[in-house]
Amino acid sequence: MRKLLLWCAQNKWLASHVPRWSFARRAVRRFLPGEGFDAALKAAVDLRAQGIGALFTLLGENVTELEDAGQVVEHYEEVLAASGGVHAEISVKPTQLGLDIDPAAAYANLQRLAGAAGKAKSFLWIDMEGSAYTDRTLDLYSRLKSEHSHVGIALQAYLHRTVGDVAKLLPSKPAIRLVKGAYAEPPQIAFPAKRDVDANYLALCAFLLPEVKRHHARLVLATHDTDLIAKAWRFAQAAGMERSQMEVAMLYGIRADEQRRLAREGFDVRVLIAYGDAWYAWYLRRLAERPANMLFVARQLFGA
Repeated sequence: MRKLLLWCAQNKWLASHVPRWSFARRAVRRFLPGEGFDAALKAAVDLRAQGIGALFTLLGENVTELEDAGQVVEHYEEVLAASGGVHAEISVKPTQLGLDIDPAAAYANLQRLAGAAGKAKSFLWIDMEGSAYTDRTLDLYSRLKSEHSHVGIALQAYLHRTVGDVAKLLPSKPAIRLVKGAYAEPPQIAFPAKRDVDANYLALCAFLLPEVKRHHARLVLATHDTDLIAKAWRFAQAAGMERSQMEVAMLYGIRADEQRRLAREGFDVRVLIAYGDAWYAWYLRRLAERPANMLFVARQLFGA
């Protein structure tokens, strides 16, 4: 099922047709409060009332015109200016800022956003895309981190290389949002079995949590797997951490009951709120991360 979903995410014909289908638009509403930022901001306000923070991301990647990348930057500047009261951060994809066109322009766009995030007393996250972009994304982050303290990077636990990447980043006191990974990668690059991805995720947590305690790193556990979170919390306790020092991030609309429970128990919880009309590939990758979500899609199909 996961392989099929990832194949669909890459299929250009499906990408051009499926978003027009009404049932698909209904199904995606589980993960998106709406296509516009106004809906995302309203969702963040509601979450803030429950003690949960927000992480905004405008959907889209692989822009082909620098003008479009510039518009993305302008949009995020407006987002940062408008969201000071909801404990919000932003997360961007390098290819959305022009990495495929001009790496220097993409870096300049990241610098501009880092400056805007600093002015808003917020935080800028750089998303990780497919493995073809890993080295370039790490380079962008390392350069940006040398100039700005309030920037972080998403790293993927399913890649064999990630433990080495973490070790290289540690001297810079990195901020890492640890995800499992949601792109189609060969077994030479990524662990194909869920149990191996989970084991690597936990190993990375065990490696990083003591660094968090020593204030040498920031770690956000971006997963809906509450068993993994519970095991990571045991590592955190062994390192002498308080619950408020352990950060968890989940997607809007997934395991909302667990989001609220973790927040009530004192963990630092943040919800990634995606919005925009370029949701097709992103949505399929979210389903591939947790194919059990296909049950929800079936209900939308048959009106259950």
